[in-house]
Amino acid sequence: MQITSTNIAKPTTIEWNGKKQTTGMYKNPIDTGINLEKEDVKGDEVSDRKHHGGIFKACYLFSEDHYDYWKNLYPNIDFNYGIFGENLTVKGLDETKIRVGDIYKIGTALVQVTQPREPCFKLGIRFGTQTILKQFIKHARPGTYVRVLEEGLVKPGDHMLLVQAATNSLTTAQLFTLLFSKQKDQSQLALIIDNDAIPLKKRQKLAAFIKN
Repeated sequence: MQITSTNIAKPTTIEWNGKKQTTGMYKNPIDTGINLEKEDVKGDEVSDRKHHGGIFKACYLFSEDHYDYWKNLYPNIDFNYGIFGENLTVKGLDETKIRVGDIYKIGTALVQVTQPREPCFKLGIRFGTQTILKQFIKHARPGTYVRVLEEGLVKPGDHMLLVQAATNSLTTAQLFTLLFSKQKDQSQLALIIDNDAIPLKKRQKLAAFIKN
């Protein structure tokens, strides 16, 4: 896997349900690379700290490989890397292969795969329609958040190298599907509820679906 683009956002004002708010959804490429810190990317706007940023969402990765799929669905949109809100656009990132808990070296940073991105209304605003939320869930290629084990610089052209593979875990695609499934796969729940690469609150919510 290789970094295609490094992206950050400046504060952007949007309107939702008649109220104005600030978002960091509108990211654009920068050639100098980005610095991954423990709870966010240096210089990147994180407006909603309740749902974005923090240890388990320090940096968001999305696959370059999926861009053509979305360009076909939305041919009238002017696509640029970062349009999905990702800090890192990654060539070759495959959610059906990377696993929750995997540890990777990217540039000088060391990161761990935590959880897939769950779409919200801001993605709909970015694309001009809330229909994309259902499309995003159905496509089940959500990219992934990572936590930063060692802070460092990541530049376009850097490779994403597996340092330590997680054992007895789910792929990010499997976890994403599990989160949105009405009928939760019990064997998958058993694999994931004790994985400390996932926030405790999310594990507790999943644990509630385990049948005795």
